[in-house]
Amino acid sequence: MIKCTKCLLPETYETIEFDSSGQCNICNQQNYKKEVIDWAKRKEQLVALIEEFRGKYDYDCLVPFSGGKDSTFTLYHLVKEYKIKPLVVQFNHGFMRPNLLENNERTIKKLGVDVISFTPNWNVVKRLMKESLIRKGDFCWHCHTGIAAYPMQLAIKFNVPLVFWGEPSTEYTAYYNYSDDVIEENDEKKFNRWGNLGITSEDMKGMISNDFELDPRDLAPYSYPSLRELKKIQYRSVHLGSFIPWDVKKQYELIKNELGWKGDEVEGMPPNIYSYEKIECAMQGVRDYLKYLKRGYSRVTQMTALDIRNGRLSKSEAEKLVADWEGKKPHSLEIFLEYLGMQEDEFNDIVKKLVVPPNKPSIPNETLSNKTSDFDLWYREKNN
Repeated sequence: MIKCTKCLLPETYETIEFDSSGQCNICNQQNYKKEVIDWAKRKEQLVALIEEFRGKYDYDCLVPFSGGKDSTFTLYHLVKEYKIKPLVVQFNHGFMRPNLLENNERTIKKLGVDVISFTPNWNVVKRLMKESLIRKGDFCWHCHTGIAAYPMQLAIKFNVPLVFWGEPSTEYTAYYNYSDDVIEENDEKKFNRWGNLGITSEDMKGMISNDFELDPRDLAPYSYPSLRELKKIQYRSVHLGSFIPWDVKKQYELIKNELGWKGDEVEGMPPNIYSYEKIECAMQGVRDYLKYLKRGYSRVTQMTALDIRNGRLSKSEAEKLVADWEGKKPHSLEIFLEYLGMQEDEFNDIVKKLVVPPNKPSIPNETLSNKTSDFDLWYREKNN
């Protein structure tokens, strides 16, 4: 498999392209971020944007919040640096872990912010997960769409036009580019471009309604508001990382020190190095395992590539981490299959149809990954 000569991302990575030297477009745009962007000017733009909306509404802005490292830093930075009054909106995807919930409580209380947390119908979530897995090999449709759409619905409901997300997609993919020198908007175009996996809530309704008793209102949380509704409030939906240089490790250290934010183990991830990464979801191990089977890499490759670009890891060190940690079956797969009422051979048959060439995975895989310390606390269908 062809890999980037600098960061080792493979040719199966989404949006990847290679230049004549074999370096990928993700690396090239990170070079642009470091060498070309005038971050002082971007900070001036951020200040102007905040002041444009400050004090004119019940809240100065809305911050979508999972409690992971990025949304926690975003909320902290806006409150501490700019003294704004945010409305914090959390879409609970159904898999939040104990440590994350404790982090959330500490963060919310220390920062003193108003929070709305929404948890969708679990029975609907399970059916959406199964359909999304079958159609796209990605069971997270409800999470992708709910996290993106529900906060925008509340922005309209509470008349809060300014919405701040965390890192821009340009940190990890090339759907957008730093080199475009424009502010990446988290809007309907982006939602339909990759957020909803090409499946609208109306599409999903048609896909599942034949074998599932569905109230159409159950899909409302996953529907992006109309452009007409958003234009009425003159909305702006932007990423904090478009205005300040994003650095996950520095930001993790900051929220750890200032908020007592604690990292955690994640299946398939080296905890001594990446204890801050994707700790908010009990099914993250399954998601990364799926990616590995389909594309031949998982989150370890993504994170080591980022660290290589930032000069924190050598290629040989990255290769060793990938060899030691990627591709093992997570213990959470058993729980996941319970949720969907599916057998593992059925799961494997679905994955085989969605493999991205030239990747050739070994299926089934019986080598198990690490089990997290809170594993036995995760919700099980058969025990409830």
